[in-house]
Amino acid sequence: MPRELPPELESRIEGARLVAHLATCRDDRPHSAPVWYRYEDGTFEVMTTGTKLANLRANPRAALSFQEGADGHPEWMATVLGSATVVEDTAASRAANRRINRKYGADPDDWSENVLVRIDPGSVTYRTY
Repeated sequence: MPRELPPELESRIEGARLVAHLATCRDDRPHSAPVWYRYEDGTFEVMTTGTKLANLRANPRAALSFQEGADGHPEWMATVLGSATVVEDTAASRAANRRINRKYGADPDDWSENVLVRIDPGSVTYRTY
């Protein structure tokens, strides 16, 4: 069962146009890359391809990190550790890609080759400064 995020964190990330950093693992080495995301009903959706996708297919452990602030001074940070599910359904990926792109103001069909990954939180660290 996914872990619930603190309500204050949910309100900070749900509709915000933040960039998350998705961390995956391959050969006991971390790989981190920025991604757009969508959060709803306790699950994160990200669209990805390449190294991140290959890593998640081999090992579903994932982390997302977030922070927001000004001039290099964070106001808050969060790290979500969880389990990823690669969704091998083209229609579901297309629909999620459009949702995420609309959130960030991009053309709904940009990056349509990416694959949907859902991440269910297992543990959450959240801190304000």
